[in-house]
Amino acid sequence: MDKPDILPPEEGKALHLSLGDHLLELRRRLMWVFLAMISGMIVCWFFAEDIYGFLVTPLAEAMSATGGTNRLIYTNLTEAFFTYLRVSFFAGVFLTFPVLLVQIWKFVTPGLYQNERQAFFPYLIATPILFFIGGAIVYFVVIPMAWPFFLSFQTGAEATVLPVQLEARVSDYLDLVMTLIFAFGLCFQMPVILALLGRAGMLTASSLSSFRKYAVILIFTVAAFITPPDILSQFMLAVPLMALYEISILIVRHTEKKAP
Repeated sequence: MDKPDILPPEEGKALHLSLGDHLLELRRRLMWVFLAMISGMIVCWFFAEDIYGFLVTPLAEAMSATGGTNRLIYTNLTEAFFTYLRVSFFAGVFLTFPVLLVQIWKFVTPGLYQNERQAFFPYLIATPILFFIGGAIVYFVVIPMAWPFFLSFQTGAEATVLPVQLEARVSDYLDLVMTLIFAFGLCFQMPVILALLGRAGMLTASSLSSFRKYAVILIFTVAAFITPPDILSQFMLAVPLMALYEISILIVRHTEKKAP
């Protein structure tokens, strides 16, 4: 009696590829990602002012509410140009992020069994969703509450002899907003990372539960470094991360129950 094939043809072929073949395949995938990001950047360049206007709207609203100087400045002749260029790049990366995930998926898929593909596919879908949720929390929740706090430190001449007024640079504002968006987006990947480690057998639901008190300290420490230096912003990152940590425990426990 003939022995059944252990691996499907695609998986067997993947195992017989040399290291050089894998590197060529990886280069080809990365080239597609690079071309997609450059294309996205070019498209976003035509909307750079609108995108930057969207990012600066919370600051404009906070400035209007406090009666401060309602403007942004640039102190270098090329600063505004490169700021719009970076806006286009960041927006292009956001738009083409699914392309990166698809290329990663196509690169690793040939080495996976059918059941492994079905198991990992939900994590591929959850990654951009969680990232965008983190970014949305920054824009719609954290920033509208943090900006008025920082603007409250402006004073008039009657209070400090010389007035203390914000003169924000366009590049500095972009750096701050994009840092917050990317930081929140990456932190919100915690359930995906922990669930994958649990599926790989590197941790268990009981170990995550026993590590909970240390995780709370670690989460608040990370939140203190990532967010602006005010307690409100730290809590607004730490609380969702603690909830995501508990969700991760449930996911890992569910995975353990389904394991043979």
